[in-house]
Amino acid sequence: MKLTRKIIIALILGASIGVILNLFLPETFELLDTLLFVPVGSIFLNLIQMLVVPIVFCSIALGVASLGDVKKVGRIGGRTVSFFLITTAVAIILAMALALFIRPGAVGNFNLSNQAFDGVTEAPSFVDTMVGIIPTNPISAMAEGNMLQVIFFAFFFGVALAALKEQSKRTTRLLEEINNILMYLITLTMHVAPFGTFALLASAIGQQGLAAMQAMALYMLTVTLALFLHLIIVYSFALKVLGKYSPILFFKKFFPAMLVAFSTSSSNATLPIAMKTAQENLGVSKSVSSFVQPLGATINMDGTAIMQGVATIFIAQAYGIDLTINQLLMVVLTAVLASVGTAGVPGAGIVMLSMVLQQVGLPVSGIALIIGIDRPLNMLRTAINVCGDTICAIIIDESEKKIGMDVLQEKAS
Repeated sequence: MKLTRKIIIALILGASIGVILNLFLPETFELLDTLLFVPVGSIFLNLIQMLVVPIVFCSIALGVASLGDVKKVGRIGGRTVSFFLITTAVAIILAMALALFIRPGAVGNFNLSNQAFDGVTEAPSFVDTMVGIIPTNPISAMAEGNMLQVIFFAFFFGVALAALKEQSKRTTRLLEEINNILMYLITLTMHVAPFGTFALLASAIGQQGLAAMQAMALYMLTVTLALFLHLIIVYSFALKVLGKYSPILFFKKFFPAMLVAFSTSSSNATLPIAMKTAQENLGVSKSVSSFVQPLGATINMDGTAIMQGVATIFIAQAYGIDLTINQLLMVVLTAVLASVGTAGVPGAGIVMLSMVLQQVGLPVSGIALIIGIDRPLNMLRTAINVCGDTICAIIIDESEKKIGMDVLQEKAS
């Protein structure tokens, strides 16, 4: 049985068992969740996350080194960041437009009298995020899993490998061998994916229950619709026009990685599988994939931006607050900049949402309205984020091939 089919079966079984236990056997669910679901899900996540930092470091360092020309590195980096920021801005504008039209916060009775919520720590400012990119201790950054700092150091290291060329040949070869070992370990880890997927989904659905989801149905519908439209319209259009790649073929070949992203709710945890799928199934060159996808897992958060846009409008409507045009523009700007500092781990979007709410003067305590059903939506938006990273890699790879052909034609003429 193919891995994709196994993961789909695990998703269906996990969701079904989670609902049944939540509705009819809540005490049994608590026991199974403690002894089975949480441990198995944690083992799967830990197996993948164990490999994330070394894979990101090796991939980006080798990716930059293989590009060779510093101008080429700058060109690819500039196009990648531009694509991510533009699609993130489009995503949040789309989300806010839908929320203003559907008005999910204006329907239903929400208990706002005692909305105390202390589950969010203060989000870092954009300036702090930019300054904090440069690590004072790269080993400490790796140990703490600070992905922006790891990416910066890996990029810096890769530039040195490219500049030294022959003098760094043995180091480059060593990193290539380590990278091959890590990819083999990912292949082994994927045998555990169906079990981890089952446990993670059974735990998430069992904890939320249908009652919580029904109460927030319109909010969930708005977020889901925005995610779907962004994927089908924005990403598919970019893939077809800029990447010269069939969207249907892309979704068919990339589906296993999307399922892993859905079950783990973590862009970083999905990164190794996404890179392997992009290189082997989608034909993306190793150098471009190794550079674009790890960067995207850290700064490309279109799904998270969509949640922030809908959540901000929803909370404003629930509190009866009308946002001005300037405030709406501030939401767009803040959410786009916040996406750069949003860690690719479960729940990080909630932390960044607090920063967006503070910027427009909305009560941060309003997060309590959505926190209960954020997990299933987090699973969906992570799948969208991972798709965006890979689609960008396909587009950049296509543009580099075109540039290469133009150079060859110029030399021939």
